[in-house]
Parts: sequence; C-alpha cells; structure tokens
Amino acid sequence: MLNIFSLANGRLFQEEIESLEELSKFQPIWVDLESPTVEEKRWIKQYYGLSIPEDAMDEDIEESARFYEEDNGDLHIRSDFLIADDDEPRAVRVAFILNLQNSALKSHGVLFSIHDEDVPVFRLLRLRARRAPGLIEDAREVLLKLFDADAEYSADTLEGIYDELEKVSKQVLAGEVTDELAGEVLGAIARQEDLNGRIRRNVMDTRRAVSFMMRSRMLTAEQFEESRQILRDIESLDNHTAFLFDKINFLMDATVGFININQNKIIKIFSVASVALLPPTLIASLYGMNFQYMPELSQRWGYPYALTLMVASALVPMWYFRRRGWLK
Repeated sequence: MLNIFSLANGRLFQEEIESLEELSKFQPIWVDLESPTVEEKRWIKQYYGLSIPEDAMDEDIEESARFYEEDNGDLHIRSDFLIADDDEPRAVRVAFILNLQNSALKSHGVLFSIHDEDVPVFRLLRLRARRAPGLIEDAREVLLKLFDADAEYSADTLEGIYDELEKVSKQVLAGEVTDELAGEVLGAIARQEDLNGRIRRNVMDTRRAVSFMMRSRMLTAEQFEESRQILRDIESLDNHTAFLFDKINFLMDATVGFININQNKIIKIFSVASVALLPPTLIASLYGMNFQYMPELSQRWGYPYALTLMVASALVPMWYFRRRGWLK
C-alpha cells in the first residue's frame, strides 16, 4: 500500500496512490509504504529516483548500520515501533529515508517510511495532523512528531501496565491466595513484565534515533529544542519502567511466598499426622509382640482396652497441637 501525505493550509492530507500518474499529481512531504509491492517500489524509483534497500526491514541488521547518512545527503534511520496488542505485543521495524534535496519538493524535503504492517503511532500522528493546523511544517517535523508520538504511545502503554498491576495487587494482597489464583497471577505478571521490557527497549531505540537526528545538524533551532524535550520525556519513561520492574518483582515474590505457604500447610498436615500416630503405633507394636501369655487373650477386655489406649494416645497430641494453635 502506497500513501502520500501533503500539506494544505497547515494540515496533513492523505492520498492513496494506485498508479504512477496519480503520484505525479502531488507534492508530498511524507511517502508511506506499507508492505510495498515491487511495482510500488518501481514507482518510487522512477519518480523520486530513490532505490529502497533490500535489507530495509531486516531484523538482523547490525546496530551500527541502523543510522547513517549517504553521500547524497539522504538520512537512513531504522527504528522499532511498539504494537501493544493484548494477545501478542511486538515491535515493528520501520525504515526511514529522509531526502532533503528532492527536486519534487525542495523547500520541505520528503520523508519515506517503509514497514510491513500498520503502526498505531502512524495512525495517531495522522489523526493529530488532520485536526491541528500548523502541527507539521516539513519532512523533518514529520519524523520528529513520529518519535514524539512513539514516546507518548509508550507512556499510555505504561499506564495500562499500572492499571493491570493494580488489579493483580488487589488479588495478591486482599486475602488468601489459592494455587489456582497464584497461577493466574503469575501469568498476568509475566505478560506485564514482557510488555514493560519491550517498552524499555522501544524508548531506548527512540532515544538513539532522536540523538542521531540532533547530531546530524539537519534540525532547525526550534526542532532541536523539540528533540531535547522528547529526550527528557523518554528519560522520565525510563524511571517509570524501572519502578514497574521493582513492583513486578515484589508481586512475583509475594505470589511465590503464598505458594510456599500453601505447600507448607500441606507439609504441616503430614507432620502433625505422623507425630500424632506415633504413640498408637508404639502401643500396637508392643501388643503385637510374641509374649508367652498375650494380654489380649488372658484378659476379657484386653482388645477394647488396647484400642482405647491407642485412640487416647492419638487424641492427646492432637489436643496439644490444637491448644498451641498449630492446626490453624
């Protein structure tokens, strides 16, 4: 899918392109390619003279090759954007090519973005740019606003983690935690820990991309200050992710502690039962020895007396344990 975005009266307007002729009718500042076909790549090369690298969206590209500037002045940035789906949170690799020397729109430049699936941050920026005139002025501003929206999207996701952990905290700390509930809690904690780790990696990648733009000296003074604000926002997100890791570890330890308590209760039952049955076992073993005259046979009430003594010897330890509160 090939979408172009052009400025009109300070607003960003989107057009879906289905032919090369349509592409030549507009002067965009942002060209977005979502799962581009070979034909769409050919249109980009024919009209803009830009060849999209084959490894643009490779996941195993070297870290040092994710940010670089070509001899013709094009900036290449490969950055990951978070998709915080409930079922499968993941990061999507997006390749950016910032062309500030393009003849199609010299004053604003053109930003090219290539990715395999739709990114929530892109939808968020499109919605804002349509509603807020003057939000975007050129291609560099588009890229900065994308990273700014990415930081805000990470912040919103962190708020969701806070809410989920608050529910887990009430379950863990409100009362007795059964083994079944503990299993559900551990699963929820593990999901939030994975999402929190992805957010931390995402903001780290965003920080590197914004820092590269600042070092490239291609930003205006106002855009440079905006970049510094984005970095400050990311710094605050790092503090929140660190706090959430501590909270997750606390809830994990508390849940495992309740599991150990439940296991200890089971072990205590066996311990109490084994101690309480020792005296009856001793009495039964004594009466079972081969005496010359067995008490059970020589006495009329031998067996009832023996059984009563065995029951009493079991009840006395149980009464003692109950009095000490060990059976609660």
